[in-house]
Amino acid sequence: MIKYIFKKTALSIILCSFSGLIFAQQKISPVKEIKYCASQADITLKNIPDAEKNQPRTIENGSKEWKYVDYRDWCSGFWSGILWNLYAATHDDKWKTAADKFTRELIPRATHSGFDHDLGFIMFNSFGNGYRLTKNPEYKEVILKSADSLAKLFNPKVGTILSWQGMAKWKGWPHNTIIDNMMNLELLFWASKNGGSHKLYDVAVTHAETTMKNHFRQDYSAYHVIVYDTATGKKIKGVTAQGYADNSMWARGQAWAIYGFTMCYRETKKTEFLDFAQNIADIYLKRLPEDKVPFYDFDDPAIPNVPKDASAAAISASALLELSEYVPDKIKASNYRNQAISTLASLSSAKYQSRDVNSAFLLHSTGNKPSNGEIDVSIIYADYYYLEALMRLEKLQNN
Repeated sequence: MIKYIFKKTALSIILCSFSGLIFAQQKISPVKEIKYCASQADITLKNIPDAEKNQPRTIENGSKEWKYVDYRDWCSGFWSGILWNLYAATHDDKWKTAADKFTRELIPRATHSGFDHDLGFIMFNSFGNGYRLTKNPEYKEVILKSADSLAKLFNPKVGTILSWQGMAKWKGWPHNTIIDNMMNLELLFWASKNGGSHKLYDVAVTHAETTMKNHFRQDYSAYHVIVYDTATGKKIKGVTAQGYADNSMWARGQAWAIYGFTMCYRETKKTEFLDFAQNIADIYLKRLPEDKVPFYDFDDPAIPNVPKDASAAAISASALLELSEYVPDKIKASNYRNQAISTLASLSSAKYQSRDVNSAFLLHSTGNKPSNGEIDVSIIYADYYYLEALMRLEKLQNN
């Protein structure tokens, strides 16, 4: 009798989880929202100036005009990445032609003298997506050069890639690493498997392992920045730059972590990365507000009177969809997928989509609240990960 009750209960849980997935999927049509993204991007494309600074980055609240940057900005690869993804989604050569144009403008960054950790964001979202879709050998060459440039920032004594050289000098930090840097490891993994040195793989794994060891509190919330001693390689302290406080959970940083460790599992099949991705996802999901779009920091005491961050929601939604494919526990995997779908449904509502307000995809992202930078704006990386998440959801539904 006990066995029967247990089996019946377990079956009920599975059925509830499955029906919850169906219900969540009914709340959003990825095909419809991808078409929305294409229509918005078309407006942006028609209005981009013929100037050196022509990569869209931010639209301030109340404005309809993008602020543009050039190849030196860390956000410069997201626009071409969006164009490549629209080409993949629509098979319209218009997007391919535009993507190639804006991608090629980033070539100087591959060997730029100011090496920096954001090369993954810049070069892999652009050239990486481009090579995936076209197999253009010129793109591959640029990716490999970029990976070698990024690897030069690796400190073997510490075990991580250096972030923010300028900040390190200003703050007196011997070596610092930000949680965002997990996103740049995909460039190294790819290069190591496509003609680059195997050392690039080792650098990526070591960076992830060191970050896993030092960058998180006992509850699996992430510090934004870890400062290391270059003489001993040991952690000095954890601090924030864009969150509320050194000991708070900055929303976008937690989203970078979920995405980064999920990707590391995909590239390595190391189960410790998969287990860790679930732990950091669980604390993020546990603390989400009802609409699934976090405030810029989970611990700001002024909540709910602080800005939201739609970019963190978009990043985490994309990451959770991928994570759901790897988690062996079917009920837990279904929950991750449901949470991602609910997040995308919220982002696709009138509250968060830009629609007639401007030509971005989303409103209400926050870049750097403490420095009063890019608060409650439309921002290009929110759009990039929103579109990526929609495409991942469409693929999952089709399968």
